[in-house]
Formats: sequence, structure tokens, C-alpha cells
Amino acid sequence: MLTILGFAMIATFLVLIMMKKMSPIAALVLIPALFCVFVGKGAHLGDYVIDGVTSLAPTAAMLMFAIVYFGVMIDVGLFDPIVRGILKFAKADPMRIVVGTAVLAAIVSLDGDGSTTFMITVSAMYPLYKRLKMSLVVLTGVAAMANGVMNTLPWGGPTARAATALKLDASDIFVPMIPALLVGLLFVFVLSYVLGLRERKRLGVLTLDEVLVEEKEKETETVLVGTGASAGQGTPPAGSAGSGTGAEAEDDGFQGLDPHRATLRPRLYWFNALLTVVLLTAMILEWLPIPVLFLLGAALALTVNFPRIPDQRARLAAHADNVLNVSGMVFAAAVFTGVLQGTGMVDSMATWMVDVIPEGMGPHMALVTGLLSLPLTYFMSNDGFYFGVLPVLAEAGAAHGVSPLEMARASLVGQPLHMSSPLVPAVYVLVGMARVDFGDHTRFVVKWAAATCLVILGAGILFGII
Repeated sequence: MLTILGFAMIATFLVLIMMKKMSPIAALVLIPALFCVFVGKGAHLGDYVIDGVTSLAPTAAMLMFAIVYFGVMIDVGLFDPIVRGILKFAKADPMRIVVGTAVLAAIVSLDGDGSTTFMITVSAMYPLYKRLKMSLVVLTGVAAMANGVMNTLPWGGPTARAATALKLDASDIFVPMIPALLVGLLFVFVLSYVLGLRERKRLGVLTLDEVLVEEKEKETETVLVGTGASAGQGTPPAGSAGSGTGAEAEDDGFQGLDPHRATLRPRLYWFNALLTVVLLTAMILEWLPIPVLFLLGAALALTVNFPRIPDQRARLAAHADNVLNVSGMVFAAAVFTGVLQGTGMVDSMATWMVDVIPEGMGPHMALVTGLLSLPLTYFMSNDGFYFGVLPVLAEAGAAHGVSPLEMARASLVGQPLHMSSPLVPAVYVLVGMARVDFGDHTRFVVKWAAATCLVILGAGILFGII
């Protein structure tokens, strides 16, 4: 019964958000609460929610202050040279921009943290997509898939979990998987090229000068319209392009290529660049917990770049929408995960999936594990899969002569799909900063991410790794 209700709860959630019948936050809270009552454990709902919130609270704190930090870095112009450099290289060609998104996300993913990867990638690439009117779900989909492949790095989480669960060395799991993962990454780049060609066909190709001239004409039109009623006075209204803030208001928060915005701090550019490098280095080397690092970084960035308290309040208010959306999603997801785990639905679903494996598939348990990693890592947390399901699968494989190393490598296959799971907090950073509806992102990315997983699995079998 728990198995049926678990799958029904997940299916109900996905259908409602993809059909836009409920907002993700409402669905993440109300649907598990309702199913908790169906299970007969409504009296324990409070305990399940508190457990879920407690486990995700550090993640929510990290995301809140990380969004503030990178938001301030965008405001002061840290990423402007990157954006301009990419635009000049890409010649405003949508195909090159999409491929550049995949490459940038893959490179930044070397830090091992999905949230940071998405914040940096969206910060750098969102202005280009917005300026050229490109599809933002392409941005989120490509970034999520590239990060999903790179998430298998030993310091990224899944590999370390698999090694811990099966008492193996992480390098013995990861190093032999590198050829298959490279094939998967290449597939993401090729897919990015195809999606970019599709965008190019839809939008055409502009030059940098054409893009900037077009934006300049729009700004001029805005000023003319805004000053028409007071033309005789000769004073532009507050918020016009002449005030240095009009482009921000007109572009729905897009600031990446506006060279006149009032928040730019060119004299502090190298301070901000050094602060960001130190922050990311400290995160990789684990000098302090990540939430503490971003809390300190955000406070320092605000204090140095905006010494006046009213300016600091203005920057916090400017990014409050993103902070509230993302942190709200994380705490709502805590209700979903808390109910799934607290009621025992996750354990029941995992046990059922293991039990339905035909006896004849025993010698092919690595292949089975690779295939199961797609739905299981999408519908449950990595901790639940690697510590709860993988040991059971590995034991079944060992009975048929399949080595734990093969099982561990196969378990990594589902990560490109896992990174778009509604149970992964980082995905809310991605869709929140890119202003993409989660349901739209899900509809777009699931088929391509699943294809990426199958390519990695096929390459692993072909190379004799799995």
C-alpha cells in the first residue's frame, strides 16, 4: 500500500506542476500533507516536516546568502567582461551561446557544488538569452545536464556516497568511469549544438553592434515616451535611462550589458574578483561550512561595495524576490522529502523495485542498477538511493558474481536526470534565477537528461566499465 501511495504522490505532484494546476511550492506542501493523511499518519505530519526542514535548513541558508552575494556581484559588474567576451566571441549567434552555456556549466561544476554552478552560469548567460530573446528553458536544461554529468566527480557527492555505502575507494569507482562520462559530456555538447541550431533558425544571427544599437534605440524610445508630458521642462523623470536605472526596470532585472547602471563599482572590480576567488577556494577546500562562507561573503560584499545603509537595503530589496522564491522552494521540498521518508514510502518503493527484478537478470545487475538509477535518483534523494537502495542491489549482484565496483559505477548513471529532480534544492536556484517555471523546465529537460543517462550507460557497457 505504501508503495502505491508513494508512486501516486510523486505522479500527482509532477502532473499538477507540469499542467500548471498548482504552483510548485503549494504542490510540494499540500500534496504530501494530503497523502500523509491517506497513509494514516496525519498525527505525525508535524514531526516529518520538522525533520525535513531541519535537514535542509543549512542548504536554505546557503542559498539565501549565495543569491545575495552573486546578485551583488552582478550589480557591481563583476560578470560584465565575461558576458561581453562571450557575446563578442559568439557574434550574437544563438548556437554558440547555447554551446557556451554547456561549456561554462561544465567548467564551473569542477567546484562540486550544483547551486554555485547554477548561480555563476545563470549570472553570466542570462543577460545574453534575455537580450537575444532566446528560450530560457534551453539555458536551464543545458546547464542542468552539464552539471549532472560533472556531479559524478569524487568531491561532488554521489561517488563519495557510493564508495561509503559499499566500502570502496572513490578513485576506484570514478577513474574507470571517466571515458563513459566524457562520452556523456560530449553528448551534452552535441545536444547543445543541435538546440542552438534550432534557436538560430528561430531567431537568426545578429552582430554585436546590431544588438547594442537595437538596445540603444529601445532606451531612446523609452526616454522620449517618458519625457513627452514634460518636454517643456527639460527634466527627465526619475527612473528614465538618464538616471542610470531605467534599463534595469525595463529589462525585468536584466543588467548584464547596461554600462550606465548606478550600481557599477569599476574601482572595486579586482577586490570583488579576488573576494569571489577566495570564497570559491574556501568552499572547495572546506575551510568553513558553505552557509557560513556565503553569509560572510555577502556581508563583506555589501559593506565594501555599498557603504551607505540605504544602498545596502536597496540591494537586498532588489534580490528579495529571488531569495524568497528559492528559500521557499527549499522549505516546501522539505515537507515533501520529510513525508516520503517519515512514512516509509521511500523504503517501500525501493524494496518493491528490487523485488520485481526477474531472477534471470541476476548476472546483469549492473545494467539493472544503471537503469534503476534514473527513476530512483529522480524520485528520491541521493542519500536515500546510495545508502538505502544501492547496498541491497549490490548484495543481489554479488550473489550472481557482479562486483561491487561495477554496481557502484552503474549507480552514477542517473545523475544528469537527478539534477532536475524536484527534490534537489539546487534546481530551484537554477529556475528561480533564470525566471523559468519549474514545470516548463521539467517538460523540456526530462527527455534529454534521460537520453544523456542512457548514453553514459551504453558507453560504460561498450567500454567494459559496467
